[in-house]
Amino acid sequence: MSEGDFDGYGGRHVPEPLREPLEQLATAYDEVATTDEFQTEFRDLLAEFAGRPTPLYRASNLSDRYGADIYLKREDLLHGGAHKLNNCLGQALLAKRAGRDRLIAETGAGQHGTATAMVGALLGLDTEIYMGKKDAERQAMNVFRMRLMGAEVNEVTRGNEGLADAVDAALEDFARNVENTHYLVGSVVGPDPFPRMVRDFQSVIGEEAREQFRERTGGLPDAAVACVGGGSNAIGLFHAFRDDPVDFYGAEGGGKGAGSTKHAAPLSKGKDDVIHGMKTRVIDDDVEVHSVSAGLDYPGVGPEHAMFRAIGRCEYTGVTDEEALAAFRELSETEGIVPALESSHAVARAIRLAEDGEHDAILVNLSGRGDKDMETAASKFDL
Repeated sequence: MSEGDFDGYGGRHVPEPLREPLEQLATAYDEVATTDEFQTEFRDLLAEFAGRPTPLYRASNLSDRYGADIYLKREDLLHGGAHKLNNCLGQALLAKRAGRDRLIAETGAGQHGTATAMVGALLGLDTEIYMGKKDAERQAMNVFRMRLMGAEVNEVTRGNEGLADAVDAALEDFARNVENTHYLVGSVVGPDPFPRMVRDFQSVIGEEAREQFRERTGGLPDAAVACVGGGSNAIGLFHAFRDDPVDFYGAEGGGKGAGSTKHAAPLSKGKDDVIHGMKTRVIDDDVEVHSVSAGLDYPGVGPEHAMFRAIGRCEYTGVTDEEALAAFRELSETEGIVPALESSHAVARAIRLAEDGEHDAILVNLSGRGDKDMETAASKFDL
């Protein structure tokens, strides 16, 4: 694929000053990240710093309730509380080897910003995070964690004060400081090489899950389910199963539900367009980007997901705020596991699949834990 082409999606749609730095990054990634030396250091850090492998857990109470075997890939148990650290370790190692001494990142729910702050502290790199003001307010604990680990957090007040605006601010910073700065993109979005690079660093999720599932059951799941904002946790799960007879299901932020113009579901309700340096699926201009989960509050999606939708490899549907909150509470009550609100969208989609009765074994990527969402949840439930 040239410049990250995914059957017409992806590419490198950027101003001329960014083309050379991105080409240099692509070359460094292709030449360095595949070496035994790099992979050994990366895998060692995944094990010793991040805590991999994460477990595969059969949610027995949920399974008994809905009549299907529901398995959870427990990325919520990774250091930092979410899958984001996998990618951050890979990119930060690459940046340091390329001689960069500064990291910048965007964040929505704060999990990617937290993971970036972690690796910045670990590797001795200056770290600056861009976060929409409204996201910083609803994810105050993660803002504190980032600052505690030495990162500077900039609250973005432009536009809708959300994730898309944080991406814009980070891209502008990168354009001004390309000589010493690595933009540590948090999802499978943006211009090449980011979508394929982030996918490869996150593919450890699916590699582990596939091996664990075969050891546990002797076979493969019928379905794999993940939430989709930018889409890194989903691609990380799906990639190892892409040539297997496993159905893929992506749960997008459906917002307020039927008839609402407030959602974050570009795959199921958007159009083809260019955003943030890539051609992909984008939410229509007349829709207000909204999800109860800050991590799904993005108007586009990774180009590989756009390709999966176009070729029919994955079914993407919106999960409403109400459905996600119900799944958040149900998993907490039935299994003693509190999921992130992002992951709750995937749990809700898996429950719906189990109720349909067409799949006997369903694998869900529990991409993060719900500590960061306690204030939001407490405002929704009368307990």
